[in-house]
Parts: sequence; structure tokens; C-alpha cells
Amino acid sequence: MRVKPYNKAFMVIHGTLLSLVLLTVYGFYSFDYKDVNFVEASIQTLQNVKMMFIEPHFSHFTFQEALYQVAITLGLAFLTTVFGAAIALFLGIFAAQNLTNKAVSAVIKGVVAFIRSVPTVLWVLIFAVAAGLGSVAAVIGMTFHSVGYLIKAYSEAFEEVDKGMIDALKASGAGWWQIIFQAVLPSTATYLVSWTFLRFEINFAVAVAMGAAAGAGGIGFEMFMASGFYYDIQEVGMITYFILIFAILLELVATRVKKNLKTAEV
Repeated sequence: MRVKPYNKAFMVIHGTLLSLVLLTVYGFYSFDYKDVNFVEASIQTLQNVKMMFIEPHFSHFTFQEALYQVAITLGLAFLTTVFGAAIALFLGIFAAQNLTNKAVSAVIKGVVAFIRSVPTVLWVLIFAVAAGLGSVAAVIGMTFHSVGYLIKAYSEAFEEVDKGMIDALKASGAGWWQIIFQAVLPSTATYLVSWTFLRFEINFAVAVAMGAAAGAGGIGFEMFMASGFYYDIQEVGMITYFILIFAILLELVATRVKKNLKTAEV
């Protein structure tokens, strides 16, 4: 068994972790708990969890209305994913270093790195200044972040294309767009679909949050109303189950599509 040496990196990492642990302990110790009874609070929390997940039910809307609200959330996620994928596919080609000028690639990658560094909810709020809170700001903000995410994913997939294939097509007289459509896109189709479905799943979760944070509607807004307006934790539990079921269905569909694509390639 090899023993790791106590080098500078080892000391810095473990010193940082120890400092964070001590600060956390001190933070909990110095809190003003205002005579909170932790035993009673724990029991009440468990009762609330039981009511939320073991006794869920709808109080302020029906099952059919819940399906409609989920459809709105799915539509918002699908729309932003399609818009983002269309824009990212075009810009991702120019961001790939093996397909375009390195300066152009560096500029695009620098811009999308900045876009990705800002959370989606902040982009939505930024665009809400111009468009107002609602579905319009949510679509623009989510699309903006999706573009930044997918450009990075697509460009890295394009950069993995075999250089020999591209050189062979160039030697045979193929033009730049012919290389894109006859070599790059067909050889990376599985990766493109995989990344697009992954972003769709992310956008579904973001659309739920934007329904509450930006008033974009959908099941997220209903959860916000149930928790912050009606204080109905049983309805919150039912909505949570709805979201979980549809998230699992999306994952199953994505897995099936990727499996079929891989089978078709073979």
C-alpha cells in the first residue's frame, strides 16, 4: 500500500478542509437559537415530511389541471432546448478548433464561458428588466444559458472527429460545408443527441424553478402557490411526486433514444 507524502498540496487541502469544519462547528455553536426545542422541532419536521410524502393530495386544483401544468413546464423546457440547440449547433461548428480559425474559436469559447458562469435564474432576471417577469423572460434566459452550455458540448464533440477523415475529404476536393455535413455531423450525431437530451432534462428542472421564481407558469408556479401562499404541504408532496415521475420518464426516454442511435450505428 502506497502512503501519500505530506507535500505542500496535501497540507493545503487538508488544512482547508479542517478550517471549514472548525468554522462550521463554530457557526452552529454561535447561532442564536432563541430557546428552540430541538426534540419538538425534529418531531414536527418528521410529521410534516410524513404529511407531505405519505399523505399527499390535491386541494386547489385537479389531476387533469396538474397534467396541464406539467405540460406547460415540459413545453417551456422543450422550446428553450430546441432554440438553444439550433443556435449552438451553428456556433459550435465555429467554436471547434479543428474546423475554424483558432482566434474565432477562442472568442466564442470565451463568451460562452462567461454565459455559463452566470446562473440561469440571473439571466432570466436580467432579461426580465426588459421583458418583465413571465414566460418571455424565462424563455430568453433559459435559451441564453442553453446556448452557452451546448456550444461547449457540441464543439468538444466536433473536435474529437478523426483528423484523418477531414484531411481525406479535403484532399478529395470536398468543400468546408461538405466536410461538415458528410463527416462531422454524421460521426457526432450520437453525442449531439445525448448532450441535447441532457440539456432538456436540465431545462425541465430549471423550468420548474422559473415557474416559481419568474412567474413563468407551469407546475413550478403551482408548487410556489401551494407552499408559499396556501401553506398546503400535502399538495406540495403531490406536486413533488408529479415532477419526480416526469423526470424519471424523461430519463427513460433519453436512455432509449441513445440506445437506438448506438444500435443504428452498429
